[in-house]
Amino acid sequence: MVTAAAPAVIVAIPTLNEADHIADVLTALMDGDPIAAICPVVVADGGSTDGTQAIVRNLSVRYPNLRLINNPGRIQAAALNLFLAPNYDGYDILVRCDAHAAYPPGYVSALVSSLDASGAASVVVPMDAVALQGCFQRGLTWIADSKLGAGGSPHRGGVRSHFVEHGHHAAFRMDVFRALGGYDTGFAANEDAEYDRRVIAAGHRIWLDADIRIGYFPRSTAPGLWRQYFKYGAGRARTCRKHAVRPAPRQMIPVFHTLLVVVAILALPWTRLPLLWPLLYLVLVGAAAASQALRHRSVCGLMGAPALAIMHLAWGLGFLSAIPRAVPRSPQVASDPV
Repeated sequence: MVTAAAPAVIVAIPTLNEADHIADVLTALMDGDPIAAICPVVVADGGSTDGTQAIVRNLSVRYPNLRLINNPGRIQAAALNLFLAPNYDGYDILVRCDAHAAYPPGYVSALVSSLDASGAASVVVPMDAVALQGCFQRGLTWIADSKLGAGGSPHRGGVRSHFVEHGHHAAFRMDVFRALGGYDTGFAANEDAEYDRRVIAAGHRIWLDADIRIGYFPRSTAPGLWRQYFKYGAGRARTCRKHAVRPAPRQMIPVFHTLLVVVAILALPWTRLPLLWPLLYLVLVGAAAASQALRHRSVCGLMGAPALAIMHLAWGLGFLSAIPRAVPRSPQVASDPV
């Protein structure tokens, strides 16, 4: 419970096998931040087997306000919903931090100030892709936040602060989070966008603060990227079905692309004309990757082409595969998220 001397802020960090990053994340968040240095910082671990838990326990000696709890649900949505328990009733603000990211100094305090100044129910932040290792990750990083990679989403490299309908989750007002029942734990991905639907539908607002930015680390392998974007596409399908809304036009592009590729393959025994689209697509992503290679003066930029192809096709297939299974539970009509 909150004491009179402590701010009513709690920081939640879901983890699952994040030994490579968790120490850097915790030190970046807690060192020099007047709020994060004293408020509870809780790592909700989903059963890591790579030493993540041991790292957190060791750091708790250095940071007495650092805690480790078990997340039996494993996924991020389940981790954040642990803070709906009665023993967290005294907290007013929940800050969500992901373990696969880099945080600027004073991040938690900046979010608390932004939440107060904006009057919003939630504050979201832009993410800037950062490469740590390997040529594939560098090429993906350089292309990820482009129009082809992110579709113009404001929280992917955006530079303007404004009210939005969706963004990368950073800080919540706990009274709203409680009233809405937290995340839908049926979502292994896209739980943030689904929650934002309900925030807007309830008459609240979401503030994108472009002055508070985080770095995120894209997947470093092609199979990892495929799995990630397949889940993203499936999660978006579930959100659309649950709330009875159509995807935004930018989100339908990979779906149409996937359908055209499938048609081209199926038509091969009779005609090669449908292959025109895949060929044009390869020219497009190849040109985009080549431009990044020239810009950064690195052959690694060419890896942006397979990265884009994986992102688009995996997202499209994930979306299409989930439509028959994504049965709506509380449909409502809302505008497409940005």
